[in-house]
Amino acid sequence: MIEALAVLGADSADQLAWIDKHKVVTDELALEFDDAFRLMADLQQEEFLDTEALGKLQLIDAVLEEMSGRENAERWSREALATDAGWRQVRTLARDLLVSLQGDWRRTLPEIHVVR
Repeated sequence: MIEALAVLGADSADQLAWIDKHKVVTDELALEFDDAFRLMADLQQEEFLDTEALGKLQLIDAVLEEMSGRENAERWSREALATDAGWRQVRTLARDLLVSLQGDWRRTLPEIHVVR
């Protein structure tokens, strides 16, 4: 989850560099988070996170879900990472959560191995 939050909390330029490095599309930002979030739900995340942290994760999930769908395709463009209000909200929530969990939001962005 920390790695997924690191990618969501990164500056848009760093997110674009990560996307280019791994040869994925913008959707991968949300997919990485979704995979970790669903796994945590399966592991009864309440045992690992306090109520505030869990609420922020759920809010990130809700914002990403609200941005989904064919009618919101433009929100998933490369340019939208820097300009869209939803991406700014996700970035802020991810950073806040990383600070509360680890003391700082800045992290080296993780490697991925996409097997979708």
